[in-house]
Amino acid sequence: MLSDIFSTFDDHNSVFLSSYWVLWLTSLYVIIFYSSSLWLPPTRPNILLSIPKSIMLSQIKRTFGQNLLGMPLILPSLFLFLILLNLLGLLPYVFSPTAHLAMTASLAVPLWLSMILSSYTLNPHQTFSHLLPTGTPAPLSPFLSIIEGVSITVRPLTLSVRLAANMGAGHIILGLIGNYLSSWVFTLSATIVLIVLMIQIGYFLFEVGVSLIQGYIFSLLLSLYSDDHAN
Repeated sequence: MLSDIFSTFDDHNSVFLSSYWVLWLTSLYVIIFYSSSLWLPPTRPNILLSIPKSIMLSQIKRTFGQNLLGMPLILPSLFLFLILLNLLGLLPYVFSPTAHLAMTASLAVPLWLSMILSSYTLNPHQTFSHLLPTGTPAPLSPFLSIIEGVSITVRPLTLSVRLAANMGAGHIILGLIGNYLSSWVFTLSATIVLIVLMIQIGYFLFEVGVSLIQGYIFSLLLSLYSDDHAN
């Protein structure tokens, strides 16, 4: 039973029409068919799944990430994974994991930390040289090093909070509009109900765009962070 609007973010809160199994089936589909083009003839589902893959691969080719082993495979897979989770979270009675900071942080922190540790292991001197821009005046060097170090440290936090906040806020607003719409159906005029319904549909389409954009931004920033990796 949903006691308030924030109960939709409780993964242990089950209702009669819960459809959490949709997430499991979709994840299984992605695992099996995402790279099936390597051994199966092209099909429509495989072609659709290759679209986000080609988009992210074109972005990785513009960064140093193309030289990192596994990055051209990890980021396109992450991009598609985030898009599916974001879109499935818009379905009724489907739990939205990307609206939780624990979920987004579990994706951002390991990927960010792996690039930091890999860069430090490969070339620690060049890694620390990124903390100080070339041509910095000597008196400002300590302050700029601290500022750059803090900016690098908070990167996984900003990645996690951005995705969780955008998805969570959208779900809350959709839930509020839906609650008002359901309570006004039998009490107000048909004109007002129709206006609210159009607002609900318009905002839902807006959230579909937000779901796609936030998945792209998350993967895009990770690819840009690879430019700081030591050569």
